[in-house]
Amino acid sequence: MNKIFPSIDVAGHLQVVVIVIFSILVASSVLFAFWKKAKPGELIDEMIIRLRSWWVICIIFLFATLSGPMATCIGLGVLSFLALREIYTHLKLRKTDRVALLICYLCIPVQYYFAYMGWYNLFLSFIPVFMFIIVPFFMVMSGYEKHMGRSMGMMTSSLVLSVFGISHMAILVCHPSLNEDPAMGKGLLLFLIFLTQINDVMQFTFGKIFGKHKILPVVSPNKTWEGFLGGLIGTSVVGYYMGFLTPLDQGWNLVLLSFSVALFGFIGDAIVSAIKRDFGIKDMGDSIPGHGGYLDRIDSLTTSASPFFHIVYLMLLV
Repeated sequence: MNKIFPSIDVAGHLQVVVIVIFSILVASSVLFAFWKKAKPGELIDEMIIRLRSWWVICIIFLFATLSGPMATCIGLGVLSFLALREIYTHLKLRKTDRVALLICYLCIPVQYYFAYMGWYNLFLSFIPVFMFIIVPFFMVMSGYEKHMGRSMGMMTSSLVLSVFGISHMAILVCHPSLNEDPAMGKGLLLFLIFLTQINDVMQFTFGKIFGKHKILPVVSPNKTWEGFLGGLIGTSVVGYYMGFLTPLDQGWNLVLLSFSVALFGFIGDAIVSAIKRDFGIKDMGDSIPGHGGYLDRIDSLTTSASPFFHIVYLMLLV
């Protein structure tokens, strides 16, 4: 596809998506402004706050997506650090866990280095295999056994959720076989991020308008079957028409991939909601107005990025 702005070093089809995203944000801003004047209320106030956050989030993710692989890995590595810190802030860890905690933080640059180099096997095994053994070992070395199982489970699970899952977005733009054309990995990453955000918007919108039947009444009372199904169907349809961002050439592949983003994104949202319930908090932090902390905003990506990568890998390379 020809570039709309030839002077910008971004493939033409990626430029189209950037224009579409910002057009949607601008149109939504104008619509919500008129809506608020015509019919003020709690719902429109909440949607305006969310829209402001989406502006910030879209700018950050677009920069990470359209930059070079190194900038993408560094940006996502910082995001993983911030998300991991939010979780550990709320965990009631033992004083003897400090060394193991430091090891967890230090594994972030290592994981993203493996992603940047495209070392597929090391990338896949470092956290779920090696860190799963190393972190508990340092806890054992502390010589304090009380609540050992709790600390081991929480620290390693948090590492998988906030680092291992998110780092799959980095290897999308660094895996050699997926980036023979430099625009391929960027297109896939933009496709994933765009669909994840669309799914969140659709689930929220369908849930607010049509939601009557709660799907997780204890863990997340605001989630409904109507919102969930609306997100699944809507995201699958949008993904089908956004397929030009991917190297996939079969319609059913695009639908399956889009469906997985919506499904696993919902699961990630539900998991983080359950964690917050356990902690007795509403948000993981207050870094992003209207959306709480960093993990509150990327909760869907923590569980959708890794299935997305492996489904693409199977469809294209196996």
